Amino acid sequence: MKQTTVKKIRLNVCLAVVLLASSAASAIELLNSSYDISRELFAALNSGFEQQWNQKHLHEKLKIKQSHAGSSKQAMAILQGLHADVVTYNQVTDMQILHDRGHLIPDSWQSRLPNNSSPFYSTMAFLVRKGNPKNIHNWHDLVRDDVKLVFPNPKTSGNGRYTYLAAWGAASQYNGKNKINIRSFMTRLLRNVVVFDTGGRGATTTFVERGLGDVLISFESEVNNIRHQYDKDQYEVIVPPVDILAEFPVTWVDKNVERNGSAQVAKDYLNYLYTPLAQKVITRFYYRVYNPTAMAAVKEKFPDTRLFRVEDKFGSWPQVMQTHFSTGGELDQLLTSGHK
Repeated sequence: MKQTTVKKIRLNVCLAVVLLASSAASAIELLNSSYDISRELFAALNSGFEQQWNQKHLHEKLKIKQSHAGSSKQAMAILQGLHADVVTYNQVTDMQILHDRGHLIPDSWQSRLPNNSSPFYSTMAFLVRKGNPKNIHNWHDLVRDDVKLVFPNPKTSGNGRYTYLAAWGAASQYNGKNKINIRSFMTRLLRNVVVFDTGGRGATTTFVERGLGDVLISFESEVNNIRHQYDKDQYEVIVPPVDILAEFPVTWVDKNVERNGSAQVAKDYLNYLYTPLAQKVITRFYYRVYNPTAMAAVKEKFPDTRLFRVEDKFGSWPQVMQTHFSTGGELDQLLTSGHK
């Protein structure tokens, strides 16, 4: 056999090996854009889904990446060009803006998955220091002059907006929907805030690591995870008797999955969040789920509370945003009156 022929054969073999190796190593990435205190939750969920996917797709290895910040900041990042495949936020408005301003998802996005596209939910809770020295039990206790609060800024954080609305809703029950009394209550509440961080994780750092404030208000899931992460004997969790239903909506971003070629894996990933296995993982992080079996197994972790829906108390989310959180809205007026 001529030497040139041998060289050609060797070259062809090498190319074939390279192509086979490239095919075997081909990977698909999925980017999940989420709110800032969900890192640990999705790290746990991602590993389970990656394992399932990789077992079924031997020649297409999946790697899920995460992007975290305040929910509203994440939505703005997508509008500005972040090519996230799926979004898992803590407020409907941060989803809807992807349709209203970016036309990235259809108006019907909330009907594409069960429970208004919310695979789990939470409510607001108070994290207090050991022994509950300020004797905090309900929303009314938070407006005393001797109580200092930490929670995220409602302008930049879904977490903060839920806190604000939960307090307003509770105040409306205390005060018989008397708006003068409700505004007085909210003014005193906001006056007691020592730090308005941009997101939930920043508020956690302020309260736990900097030691500021008597009460951290955050999602029930967050305050319980904080307690176990740092030193559970140094903190106590209080869930008030009247509270808000905080939905955690999810969706795939249609324009981005079309661009990325990730539509199927994005849809499978979000449907996975509803499976019994994923629902069990979610409750480990102190989120409430709609699966009755999963909730029954951990019912001691979730105190009874009367939850109200945003829409029932305040109207639609667009109305809420315009009335309370727009420039010059209720929040701005309350903050201004509180500093007079």
